[in-house]
Amino acid sequence: MNNASASLINPSLSKPSLSKQQQAIVFAATQKIAPSWPLDQMIAVNPFWQMRDQRIEQVAAQLGVLGRAQLNMPKQYYLHLYQSGEISQAALQQAARELASDLSVQQLEQFLKQQDKSVHWHNIADLLDSQRDPHKMAWRDEIIHQISQFCAAHYQELEPLLRRGDTRKQIDLYRHWLDVTRCDKGLSIVMDEPGLHQFFAQLPDTHEALLAQAIELFELDNDTLAAYSHALLLDVNGWASWVAYLRWQGELNQQPNDEMCQLLAIRMAWDLVIWRYLKAQSPLQFAHLNVSWQREKAQLSAMVQGDQQRQQPIWIWVKAAELSYQHQLNQQLQNAIVQPVAAPELQAVFCIDVRSEVMRRALESQNKNIQTLGFAGFFGLPLEYQPSPSELTRPQLPGLLKPVIRVTERCDNQREKAKLNLRARWQSWSKAAPSAFSMVESSGWLYSLKMLKQAFFASGEANPVNRLSHQTNWEMSKQGEVLSIADKTSLAKGILHGIGLTCFAPTVLLVGHGSHSANNLHAAGLDCGACGGQTGEVNVRVLAQLLNEPEVRQGLALQGVEIPEQTRFVAALHNTTTDHIDCFAPELSDTVRCWLKGATAAAQRERAPLLDTGLVNATDEERDKALIKRSQDWSQVRPEWGLANNAAFIVAPRSWSRQVNLHGRAFLHDYQYQQDPDFSVLELILTAPMVVTNWINSQYNASVTDNDKYGSGNKVLHNAVGGHIGVFEGNGGDLRIGLSMQSLHNGEKWMHQPQRLAVYVAAPREPIEQISAKHDNVRHLIDNEWLYLLRWDENGAIERFYQGQWLPQ
Repeated sequence: MNNASASLINPSLSKPSLSKQQQAIVFAATQKIAPSWPLDQMIAVNPFWQMRDQRIEQVAAQLGVLGRAQLNMPKQYYLHLYQSGEISQAALQQAARELASDLSVQQLEQFLKQQDKSVHWHNIADLLDSQRDPHKMAWRDEIIHQISQFCAAHYQELEPLLRRGDTRKQIDLYRHWLDVTRCDKGLSIVMDEPGLHQFFAQLPDTHEALLAQAIELFELDNDTLAAYSHALLLDVNGWASWVAYLRWQGELNQQPNDEMCQLLAIRMAWDLVIWRYLKAQSPLQFAHLNVSWQREKAQLSAMVQGDQQRQQPIWIWVKAAELSYQHQLNQQLQNAIVQPVAAPELQAVFCIDVRSEVMRRALESQNKNIQTLGFAGFFGLPLEYQPSPSELTRPQLPGLLKPVIRVTERCDNQREKAKLNLRARWQSWSKAAPSAFSMVESSGWLYSLKMLKQAFFASGEANPVNRLSHQTNWEMSKQGEVLSIADKTSLAKGILHGIGLTCFAPTVLLVGHGSHSANNLHAAGLDCGACGGQTGEVNVRVLAQLLNEPEVRQGLALQGVEIPEQTRFVAALHNTTTDHIDCFAPELSDTVRCWLKGATAAAQRERAPLLDTGLVNATDEERDKALIKRSQDWSQVRPEWGLANNAAFIVAPRSWSRQVNLHGRAFLHDYQYQQDPDFSVLELILTAPMVVTNWINSQYNASVTDNDKYGSGNKVLHNAVGGHIGVFEGNGGDLRIGLSMQSLHNGEKWMHQPQRLAVYVAAPREPIEQISAKHDNVRHLIDNEWLYLLRWDENGAIERFYQGQWLPQ
């Protein structure tokens, strides 16, 4: 018997178990990870959402110490903004006052020129790596790689790696990992640690017992247990985010999911194994490890406090950059002349997505009697779409909400369904891990022809499910029952009230949006987040049918909502890559078509140079062709900039901001409080669209400030995991979440300036105060400075609401 075998430690006879308090601490730690949606439903998420009940500076210090995460840009970034005049001295002084700092301007400047010193927590694997032979594989790297590869196999919805009994039910995460790892004798070889694999045999069979053993062995008190558990999950933050998504979906469907605790146990098991292995193999080295571990635990609290204190000056610079932007925007808004549209000839309701701000200005510039409005992109329809008669369903609403209504086409398109079925089988084969290379080999020259075709005769790659949605006859049902006319009328009235439509032009466009790109794993992230990472086509088609239905209009008239007989609602889709607006109705007038064409050209002139400076002096026709070609180019890594550089959310009548060029940086939601006597619409806006815009803003910010932890790296190196779960950068490492570098940086500079969202609300003080007091999410976002809430009144005055007080700006 070798030394490793002889030294295996038998499980303790006492069989430690978790106390209720320890269970609560572990559970709280697992709640700190925000969800990440799959590729085919990719929506923006605030990666710090689960910690919104804490101040942003505290969260930054905790994540900086425990996960080496960065919530702010490097010092040099703010120094450049200051030297170039983008941060004003007045804003810097105001930021220092608001953060109760007595640092002078000179001291703050000097701070930016000093070298950064930071202290980080080290898990057991990290402590070992600091003294490990550099020629050997690092423990941390191999642990993350092994866990990540296992999770990819476990969650890819193919056959589990090992069969255990009834394979119709997925094996639980921890038990599956234990089975796989106990069979992996290669771990000892990879790590060059003889007998290592034998130590996995002594691990307990349940994740609860594993956690209890580790807590006892590592002598973790309650504070250390909370921090250590959080730190371990941050090691595998990508997969933790995926498990958080599964938990989120489980909660929506009232199906509890405890896999986050199991993932934590898997990561903790590695520390337990290497602790025991080192103790058995190298007592002297283990003694050093034990001393380091005791010291690490003892200084944890001081580390977090010290890091928060160290970061205080940088938060002044962060706020100064944000205030500098707000000061300029305040001046623009206050100086704008109100321009209402008295008798609109065309109305167009757009999603509040920042890309629509450019298009709305472009369309409004075509004629003074064109009125545009902004509303959440799912248009108030809590839908899930089911292609008839498929079993497939997909959400068409924000990730915060659960679908209530199911829509399906009444027209039967057998040809498209057959294509969809064939493509689904092809993709299932081609994306399965064992067949990725055999698929190309089996296809041979046929596959090479497909590649050549994409290279020289590029065309769009529309989602095949979307082709089924090009219908005009929809059936709406709820819990299996077709909606009655009364149900439809109530739904339509609520949507019109939410949009703020009280008078109606002859043509009312309902404009959803979607992107158009080829060979893009993150394509859904460029579509409509309010529609669950899909295009808004289904929503606008269904709403147009609903509002054009004669029986619904009769019901609305009985309830005081008169829609003129000549008014027609027309479904349309804004292609955010090319700025084309496609209308799904043949009866549009030549005048309206001319306006739309002019708006496309104007929007392209403004946005195209951000993609390609060579298009600055191009003709409208040349620019249009170049953008279409770009959207179909399978080698194009920057088809568009998405929502980059978003900075503000304005909830006010469009007439107040119609004269202002917001440079595609603002979400615009129409709102008139005079039409909202009970302020129910305002409450809905502050609890849903404002949260969604915070998610978008935070995802872009975090993907810039720390692309390693909260972004997805180099898009060119991406490989899909499990078909739709997410991406690896290369073939290993943690699951990557967030945005790629190509979505944020043009190769020379950042295209998104990270700053917290400034929310401007045109409403009285009292309802804002009441809604904030009523909803924890709203209050936390405001009072913990995850965003700024500013009130904008009819006289142009702007004031900030913060911790129950109104502060002048």
